[in-house]
Amino acid sequence: MSANPYPLGLRLAGRRVVVVGGGAVATRRVPALLDADAEVLLVAPEVTPALRAHVDAGRLHWRPRRFAPDDLDGAWLVQVAVDDPLAAAAVSAVAAERRIFCVRADDRAAATAWTPAVTRHGPVTVAVLGGGDPRRAVGVRDAVRELLDAQAAAGVGPVAGVGVGPPVPVGAGDAVTPPAGPVGRVALVGAGPGDPELITVKGWRLLTEAEVVVADRLVPGLLLDELRPDVELVDAAKIPYGPSRTQEEINRILVDRALAGKVVVRLKGGDPYVFGRGGEELLACAAAGVPVTVVPGVTSAIAVPAAAGVPVTHRAVAHEFTVVSGHVAPDSPASLVRWEALAGLRGTLVVLMGLKNLAAITATLTRHGRDAATPVAVIQEGTTGAQRSLRSTLGAVAADVAGAGLRPPAIVVVGEVVDALTG
Repeated sequence: MSANPYPLGLRLAGRRVVVVGGGAVATRRVPALLDADAEVLLVAPEVTPALRAHVDAGRLHWRPRRFAPDDLDGAWLVQVAVDDPLAAAAVSAVAAERRIFCVRADDRAAATAWTPAVTRHGPVTVAVLGGGDPRRAVGVRDAVRELLDAQAAAGVGPVAGVGVGPPVPVGAGDAVTPPAGPVGRVALVGAGPGDPELITVKGWRLLTEAEVVVADRLVPGLLLDELRPDVELVDAAKIPYGPSRTQEEINRILVDRALAGKVVVRLKGGDPYVFGRGGEELLACAAAGVPVTVVPGVTSAIAVPAAAGVPVTHRAVAHEFTVVSGHVAPDSPASLVRWEALAGLRGTLVVLMGLKNLAAITATLTRHGRDAATPVAVIQEGTTGAQRSLRSTLGAVAADVAGAGLRPPAIVVVGEVVDALTG
């Protein structure tokens, strides 16, 4: 194109944006639209599990069918995220007739708007257009981010206070002799509890180097928006009690892509080893001779209560805290948790993935001696803009959660620390 694009920041809060397509491209683009508080309409016969999670949470509206011209009624912007050129052209033609700017994933030259390469540092957003070359835009974007990181480490600039440090390699597969051929590598990266700025500096750096990203449902969506356009995104989202990829398939994807010479990042919410099956993935890679780097993440077990004003320990209140998975009911033969022993502890109990079995868990704890008046906090989608908190007691919390309509992901905190900063 001979003409330079006009840079503009769109204020989309409360304004309709239509996304056509429900695959990997839409999965990457929708989180930024939601972060802008846009009213998002998704039009696609099928959607990825990550997009379905947004639908189920009420963050966007989904029309499960092919595009129709009236889908653009009231729209301010349309993003075409399909790889069918004819279907994309049909959408952009309707957008042109209605004078609605249109972003096209399949053909930048045919689009009337481009999506820039973006990096975010608190209130600062840097968006780079590369003259139609996405790789150039990403390269400049990454250089700007490194400069901002350096300024923050020195305590100067617009994002001072964000610490950085030199990368320290962690080789989990060093003892394995790799097979002949151009073997890539896998990084198990913890993305933190939900706020995209809580990923570690090393984790973000590895994301910028990735050729393949295998991401879970709880990964901060804005991190996916910052991936290079040529990155293969594999949605390994595991919606609770819904459609999912088996762990064996995830292991196979990691190994196959690495053996093909790719740099693979397995991006997980929280920390890879805290109920994240990171150990299973490391063993699968090591067995295939694939080198693995493990990047710890900020675990939701501690960070989410903190974001809601609940310290898991507090002087003269709690000298211990226990983190337990509640995805298996206490009376199930498959449960590995000694709930009767937990009931006898005086410290803090943090339950992850326990909302479905909350009534059974609280009943078991009180039956084995934990006081029904013990304070309890339940925090949904902690550290994100959708965070909701509920304070109750052990005897009443299950009914209160049902009445308030709280849903996963949520953290349950049992103990006197719930009132430590409020009483």
